[in-house]
Amino acid sequence: MMLRKPTLLLFFFLNAMLAMAQPPIQKLERAFKELAEDQQTKYAILSLCVLDAQSGKMLFGRNEEIGLATASTLKTITSATAFSILGKDFQYQTTLGYSGTISANGVLKGDLIIVGGGDPTLGSWRYPNTREGVILNQLVQAIKNAGIKKIEGRIIGDDSVWDTQNTPDGWIWQDIGNYFGAGASGLSWRENQFDIHLRANASDNSVTVLKAVPEMPYLKIVNELKAGAQGTGDNVYAYLPPLGNTAYLRGTWGLGIAKSGVSAAVPDPAFDAAFRLQDTLKRSGIITSAAPATGRQLIADQEPIPSITQKLVTISSPSLTDIVYWFNKKSVNLYGENLLKTLAWKTGKKVNTANGASVIINHWAGKGVNKNALNILDGSGLSPGTRVTTSAMANILFQVQKENWFPEYYASFPDNNGMQLKSGSIKDVSAFAGYYTNSSGNKYIIVINVNNYSGSGINKKLFRVLDALK
Repeated sequence: MMLRKPTLLLFFFLNAMLAMAQPPIQKLERAFKELAEDQQTKYAILSLCVLDAQSGKMLFGRNEEIGLATASTLKTITSATAFSILGKDFQYQTTLGYSGTISANGVLKGDLIIVGGGDPTLGSWRYPNTREGVILNQLVQAIKNAGIKKIEGRIIGDDSVWDTQNTPDGWIWQDIGNYFGAGASGLSWRENQFDIHLRANASDNSVTVLKAVPEMPYLKIVNELKAGAQGTGDNVYAYLPPLGNTAYLRGTWGLGIAKSGVSAAVPDPAFDAAFRLQDTLKRSGIITSAAPATGRQLIADQEPIPSITQKLVTISSPSLTDIVYWFNKKSVNLYGENLLKTLAWKTGKKVNTANGASVIINHWAGKGVNKNALNILDGSGLSPGTRVTTSAMANILFQVQKENWFPEYYASFPDNNGMQLKSGSIKDVSAFAGYYTNSSGNKYIIVINVNNYSGSGINKKLFRVLDALK
């Protein structure tokens, strides 16, 4: 017997209402199943952990106990640990001073020394008081106030507060040398990066290196780039090893691309800081007799780092609250690596990446998170070898809600898909972690991660799963 049209419409209406009435977790289960059966995830591992944000009860979990590469969602753990151990008001300190003496006619017979204190924001454009020009003017003014008119000595960028290995083990060669692969330093400068302006040429498919900003006269740039087809965009990688002086530019730069160029990692930030101060002093008429040096170089040459006999100025960084805000909002890898070493430093351990990672692991193990669920190799998640379970990450996100610094922490999470989610992306890895309150007032903690997916556009499908909670 055929249904009449009004009856048929009622049938579809009731079905639609029934679907809308389904609990969010039931809809989530169906959406997850659809993604797990998608061709893009056929050879992938897909993990999802959803907690009730008020009770911590797991509402949905699939593969939540499998350790996966986290990409930048690891920053949620690094920043939470930094808040917990260092405090939200923590600030780094950088000191300028000199060794030797100043003669009656203003000649410093000794060295100017910038003593790094691990500050990743020194010279950064992100904060009004840290910008390159502001910091250099502050240093130059302190030198002039001391009556120094000439320097018979060196300007030393003292980065010896930390170890000499800027780049964590496990980072890949294709990343190192690019701005997002800038390593941590006891004396960072301008977020340890510089810009290279490029122009693609349609006539011969070549790419011209127009200039470096700022100028990098102590680096050699070898251009192996080819022009890419219209619309192919930026596929340029800088191969510039830490402490090296030759950068190879490889890949393609698309014809018609709108942006001016790419950013590369400064190979020796402490040297660059000393170099910029020396150059600025020269422009102000204060000449230095010797080339810049660094604490690392002096130690390698078995020379002592001169002791400061007189401090000239101490510069404080923005608070940890401000640092974490940009760390998570803009996913600044450098901040994560500096914070990791800072955690080792401030807990009395030898300063290196491995010890910083152990501080994080042990801190959360003391709060009930299994150490084996936290296989952490760096602070930013750039290492594909870092492995963390979505369950462990969700557990940490739940625990921090009771901390007095949680409002500042929460404010650092970007908006993704209408949710407060930190994103993470490295090759064939995409992940999101954070918080969401739906229109009914239900509060959720969400960690979703896919490793080894194929193709592109996977984030839309991840969001489609998370939309079940709305």
